[in-house]
Amino acid sequence: MKQSELIEKVAKAGNTSKAEARWMVDLVMGELETGVKQVRKDGSVLIPRLGTFRITKRSGRMGRNPRTGEPLRIKASKSLRLRPAANLRKAAGC
Repeated sequence: MKQSELIEKVAKAGNTSKAEARWMVDLVMGELETGVKQVRKDGSVLIPRLGTFRITKRSGRMGRNPRTGEPLRIKASKSLRLRPAANLRKAAGC
């Protein structure tokens, strides 16, 4: 779904203008971003009806360059993961 589609759906569901819906979507996304930034501090953050964000670590490993087939070392990295809330898993049929 594109952001513009989300804004249209919010405007229709809330019976508001697209400008007001854009403001609401931007507000919610800003708050989600703030919540996700807490992951560094707390280790994980639960956002009700959305899920739990946490940082996972991937160890370094050997891989292959797909173009040449040459082996190469892939560095260790961190990644932000979302474990969806039960209501979202149920809606997706998982």
